[in-house]
Formats: sequence, structure tokens, C-alpha cells
Amino acid sequence: MRILGIETSCDETGIAVYDDEKGLLSHELYSQVKLHADYGGVVPELASRDHVRKIIPLIEKAMEDANTQPSDIDGVAFTQGPGLVGALLVGSSVGRSLAYAWKVPAVGVHHMEGHLLAPMLEENAPEFPFVALLVSGGHSMLVKVEGIGQYEVLGESIDDAAGEAFDKTAKLLGLDYPGGPLLAKLAERGEAGHYKFPRPMTDRPGLDFSFSGLKTFAANTIRGADLTGKDAEQIKANIAYAFQEAVVDTLIIKCKRALKQTGMKRLVIAGGVSANTMLRSEMKALMQELKGEVFYPSLAYCTDNGAMIAYAGMQRLKAGETLALSSQAKPRWPLDTLAAI
Repeated sequence: MRILGIETSCDETGIAVYDDEKGLLSHELYSQVKLHADYGGVVPELASRDHVRKIIPLIEKAMEDANTQPSDIDGVAFTQGPGLVGALLVGSSVGRSLAYAWKVPAVGVHHMEGHLLAPMLEENAPEFPFVALLVSGGHSMLVKVEGIGQYEVLGESIDDAAGEAFDKTAKLLGLDYPGGPLLAKLAERGEAGHYKFPRPMTDRPGLDFSFSGLKTFAANTIRGADLTGKDAEQIKANIAYAFQEAVVDTLIIKCKRALKQTGMKRLVIAGGVSANTMLRSEMKALMQELKGEVFYPSLAYCTDNGAMIAYAGMQRLKAGETLALSSQAKPRWPLDTLAAI
């Protein structure tokens, strides 16, 4: 089976062709970072318009790179939600139109299920069951995964997601958009011990997250720091280090609790924040301590991409799922409402 995957949930247009025997045949990705940089965040209307401009050329390029004709495609998978409704409508409209024209089934994929299954694209893919930590700009959640569609949300963010907190704190430090990766890079020059940030919601039971207070603590710390002298850049780096350390420690504590609660020894970490070097290093140490295994997608598949949508869509198409032409985009779509396959 060969699938065309389309991802347009936010500010990245991702297209991929995946074959269940040959693996990933092509992968195209266009990021709108420069488009939104002047605004310090994603402007939904601009994002939708740019998807319209880029999606067809990217599909043509992915099909060409995969040496694939429309007659070779057995199904079209696209991100149905959650995400920005205008951006989702671009991908779903194009995806359903191509499926209709090519006389193949279409399937709508849950964006977070795509992230959750992204490590399956790797040679060392995890086996079910496992605990998944999904951390991105829009989501932070811990999920007990028994199989595809068999998801129990153990905990999630009640306010800012981890990636969102990274971006907002980076902006407070005067870093460009998107700030998360730049803050992580700045933190590499930081020194431990200068600042002590709280580990939110770790002093109480449960697996939910809250990062808005941590962002406020960072804002107050930055406001009280002397950023006018010759040591200003080092002070910023020290703050970035302390903030990143607090986020990573919080995620570590919650993951350890989730693994103990479920009795599982396999941990999957996916989403944009899963590319963070400190997070990967600390999670590796945690799983060594627990005598378990940790799995990640490759860096290319941590952020939004078409490959994960093609893979997740293939699993659901193989199970017989299809989508009617009249189906709606789902900007809000709880992960634990998906059907098991």
C-alpha cells in the first residue's frame, strides 16, 4: 500500500509518500517561520494563505521524488485536527479532492496521533504498550498507549504547553521567533546554580502540567536582572539554563510517576520539544535508572511533518477507515476519542 500524507495543522506544510513495503519514499517540508517572525507568533490567516500557495508544488515534488504516479497511490491521509481551522481546511480540501479525483479512499488523521506514532518510522521502533510524552508548542500530555487508537490520557497541561512556555520566555529574553530552539541554544552557554526556578505541580499528586506560572517566574527574574552591563549576555544564558532545567526536571518527574503508575518500561517522547538536547539526555538517564527504554523520532520528524501523517493514515486505512467527502476539519479533537484498531 502506498499513501500520500498531508500535514497543514499550523505553520508548516508537510508532504510525504509512504509505502508499507519500501518505507518512506519522499518527504517535503516548508516552514513559514520567516513569514511569521515579524509578528512574534503564528498569524492564522497568513498561515492558511501560505499553505494554499505551497501545498500543490510540494505534492508534485514529493510525488516526483518518490517516482510515483497518481495510479500508484492507494489512499490519501491528511491532518483533520486539532490545529488552526483555516490551515486544516487547506489540507483537508486538497486531500479529499485528490482522493476523489484519483478514486482512492481518504482518511483524516489526528495530529497528535501522528506525533505519537512518529517513532514507528525508525528502525528501532517501540513495541506496544508504552507511555508517551507528547510535548510541542500546542500540547503537553502523558498518554498510556496499549495500541493504535487505544489511548488513555494520564495528564495534560492545564494552561501553557511546554513548547509555548519556551517560546514566550525566549521572547522575554529578546530572542527571535520561534524562540524555543534559540533559548535551548542560549542555555548551552548558561551556568548552573545562579537561578532556581520552581518545578510546577510536582509537589502534589497527579500527572497534569502547568507552565504559565513558570513563564511568569521567568518574566519576574528577567525584570529583576541587570541586563545593561557587560555581563548581560551571560546573565541571559544563565536564566535560559535555569528555565530549561526547570521544564526538563518537571517532565522527568511526571514521566517517572507515569511509568510507576502504569508499570511500563517503555517511554516514547515525541513532538517539537522532543528535539531538546537536555531533555533527551535526562530522559536517557532516567530510563537507564529504571532499566527501561526510551524512543524518539528522528529530529526531522519531531516537528510537524507529512511522514507521520502518512504512516498514521496508512494504519487506519488498512483497518478499513475512510472519510466521507462531507467531513469537517476538527480544530478541537480529544485524542482519547479515537477509535481503536
